[in-house]
Amino acid sequence: MAIEKHPAVYIMANRYRGTIYVGATSALWSRVCDHKNGTMPGFTSAHGVKTLVWYEHRQTMEAAIRREKQLKNWQRAWKIRLIETMNPHWHDLHDEIDVLATLVAE
Repeated sequence: MAIEKHPAVYIMANRYRGTIYVGATSALWSRVCDHKNGTMPGFTSAHGVKTLVWYEHRQTMEAAIRREKQLKNWQRAWKIRLIETMNPHWHDLHDEIDVLATLVAE
């Protein structure tokens, strides 16, 4: 059985207003599991970044990657404002992922 693909861009953090990481994936729930379990070597593993604090789904993977690149170029304050619009207390959103509620039309 094939895994259903839902392109998304997301932001993870290690704590409230702490270290943040912006990424893109076609399977958000699974990717966040990888970060939480430390099976994603690199930045998130080295900095203990395990909390999904913001995300949005896109129609295509190309659109998700464009948005990821845009966010990576943003100032930190803009990213924090974006996170706090959706998640003011920086709660872990992993178990609340909803593709339809966060799908952004191009």
